[in-house]
Amino acid sequence: MNIGVYVIPSALLLIIANAMLKRLPVFELFLQGARQGIGAVFKIMPSILALVCAVSMLRSSGLLDFLIGLVSPILQPLGFPPELFPLALLRPVSGSGALAVLDDIYKSCGVDSFIGRAASVMMGSTETTFYAIAIYYGSVGISKTRHTVPCALAADFTGMAMAVLSTRLLGG
Repeated sequence: MNIGVYVIPSALLLIIANAMLKRLPVFELFLQGARQGIGAVFKIMPSILALVCAVSMLRSSGLLDFLIGLVSPILQPLGFPPELFPLALLRPVSGSGALAVLDDIYKSCGVDSFIGRAASVMMGSTETTFYAIAIYYGSVGISKTRHTVPCALAADFTGMAMAVLSTRLLGG
């Protein structure tokens, strides 16, 4: 028996039953939350559009391939495979762009290769920093991020370096 299939429906039923026991207007509250959600989507849509457009232009222009050629002599002696550079570059900006790069890595290097495993760990160890900042800060109207961006990028850089290192040490 697969219990996982029943978790979400059970949670929804418990929430609705609890609201009904407290005599709350369940449907009206649902509609109010949906209205607020749509408002938030319209607030953050320009930021999302700008990020998606920038990532598409970067990939389509060939600039990404040019950058890989420039940084390869620096990355190889450090033990960081140049094939992972596009993922490291796009991951803080776009989750969908990073997934497209990850798919390219899987197709060219293989899922079970060192580079494929390191890319998988990198995807799980890092965040779409600029997307998250645009969404969370934009939804509450904060325009000055102060130390958020440098700290978040430092965390991403650490996650990327540790993804390669841990894959090398643990996965060979």
